Amino acid sequence: MKRIIGLLALCGCLAMPAAALAAPVRKAPAQAVVEPLGLVRVALTTTLGTIVLELDGKRAPITTANFLRYVDQRRLDGTVFYRTMRLDFGGPGPQGLIQGGTQYDPKRILKPIAHEPTNVTGILHKAGTISMARWAPGTATCDFSILLSDMPALDADPGASGDNAGYAAFGHVVEGMDVVQKIHAAPVSATKGEGVMRGQMIEAPVRILTARRAKMPLPAAPAPAARATVVG
Repeated sequence: MKRIIGLLALCGCLAMPAAALAAPVRKAPAQAVVEPLGLVRVALTTTLGTIVLELDGKRAPITTANFLRYVDQRRLDGTVFYRTMRLDFGGPGPQGLIQGGTQYDPKRILKPIAHEPTNVTGILHKAGTISMARWAPGTATCDFSILLSDMPALDADPGASGDNAGYAAFGHVVEGMDVVQKIHAAPVSATKGEGVMRGQMIEAPVRILTARRAKMPLPAAPAPAARATVVG
């Protein structure tokens, strides 16, 4: 039963919004050389509070660099969280994900990027993970989801048939999971959305006011060396 639920989640949970259906689906060009990045923090200031993300540019350099381009060019300012997917796996706390981003707005999107699967990056779909939405692998732009629970069905599964590439996870929430939960609990429309997204579209989408790079915390100071005790 859990396997069936997982497959259903994988088929529809990070689909692109219906507004994107009118836009041509472009695949990513040949993988470009990306400057190596480390950990980078980004603050998403929304009408319900601030979410701070820590992106892993070392393990997911293509996806992280792409997200930072949208941040630095302020293409995410004024976009929204528009979808909440509520699941019940029987565990404690809210489960599922929220989805937001450009909604394939041609005035905002850049070229699609190459897909970075979880079996390559090692970044799995755990609670708090941020992951790219896509059609086929290599079509992601800047719609993304934040998970409220572990969702291993979104990870790549090379041994499975069909689209087994999973989704590109590239970081996690370090502050503001309470804001993620508020967005997840927002009222939904009974009529908006197509297919699996019907009943998951937020009635009054939560606006992302700004998306900006944030300071990384300073490294902890090393512990002082123990002083030798002289006995004599």
